[in-house]
Amino acid sequence: MTPERTDKLNAVLNQRQPDLTVVLENVFDPHNVSAVMRTCDCVGIQEIFVLNTRIARHKNWGFKSSRSASKWVTVHQFEDFETCMQTVRSRYGRVITTHLSDEAKDLYSIDFTQPTALVFGNEQYGCTPEMIAAADGHLRIPQVGIIQSLNISVACAVTIYEAFRQKRYAGHYNEAKLPAAQRHALELEWKMKYEREA
Repeated sequence: MTPERTDKLNAVLNQRQPDLTVVLENVFDPHNVSAVMRTCDCVGIQEIFVLNTRIARHKNWGFKSSRSASKWVTVHQFEDFETCMQTVRSRYGRVITTHLSDEAKDLYSIDFTQPTALVFGNEQYGCTPEMIAAADGHLRIPQVGIIQSLNISVACAVTIYEAFRQKRYAGHYNEAKLPAAQRHALELEWKMKYEREA
């Protein structure tokens, strides 16, 4: 592997954020899933969770240009709600859903510098009642148009880039945060992928 690729790999690993993740609950369109993966990679989110309790398990992702991001993020797929949520909570603690309700907080009022799992629901129905009940809070993206919803991949991008802004301002990207064992495993995995592409 070239020195340039080694430097790139280390720079990316040094800015991965192990205290921020995305959960996609019953997101039907694989193109939306792949677009979310791409955005997660861009802001340093290493792992995402795909929970399918009401639709079939995804066999592949969408657009080739976006699904290449699946090589660089860790994707966990679940069909069982409880198992998924136990895993998410054990790693991230706080769970926040995108859900329009009287209790939902404005996106820009939420502190994303603390460990957070962000949940985005099905394109048509949103998050399930089970997820809404299990969450620690809900957020809404402020809008002033007739249509009060965004495409899920767009909503995810808007939300996690606000998290990125806050975390960057707070200095979270200035020092490596991945646990040593996880970083080492990813480094080996990514080097193998680079070598296969060479």
